[in-house]
Amino acid sequence: MNKESIRMRVKARKSLLSASERLEAARRVFSQLERTAAFMMADNILMYHSLPDEVSTHEFIDRWHTRKHFYLPRVNGVNLDILPYDRSRLHLGSFNIEEPQGDDTVDIDTIEMIVVPGVAYDRAGNRLGRGRGYYDRLLRDARAVTVGVAYACQMCDDIEPEPFDVPVHYIITEDEIIKTR
Repeated sequence: MNKESIRMRVKARKSLLSASERLEAARRVFSQLERTAAFMMADNILMYHSLPDEVSTHEFIDRWHTRKHFYLPRVNGVNLDILPYDRSRLHLGSFNIEEPQGDDTVDIDTIEMIVVPGVAYDRAGNRLGRGRGYYDRLLRDARAVTVGVAYACQMCDDIEPEPFDVPVHYIITEDEIIKTR
């Protein structure tokens, strides 16, 4: 199945989730993440600021931002810059995603864990994003533990990775933690 067909199929599946199911799933996903050794040991974590159709990161960021050093990506041409999370410095950026403002970017080597958004995942850690390659370019140079977070309905068995795709180490859904490598 081609990537666009997978995106449409997963979008249809997610549209069947009610607001309360989405909220409960996000809580379960991040509750599982909090209990992992990788999260407990990481001080510098790159998050994403979720869009309405993604597993919501907002409550999780609010709960942990005073105890962990969170960072958010900002689109810069075809790449992502990494900046410290500060609620007062967010503005609507590329693709209507809240992004941090400022010049205090950090190198990817500073980051110990990356929580990655995705449209779909398979059990081998292959990820289908929105199609622009931002995270693949970022993950290519990362040494951090990478964690894809998703609703269980985003799991697929027909993702065919491209040579430039970078799989994640773990996938966490509301139902399970999948260690991929």
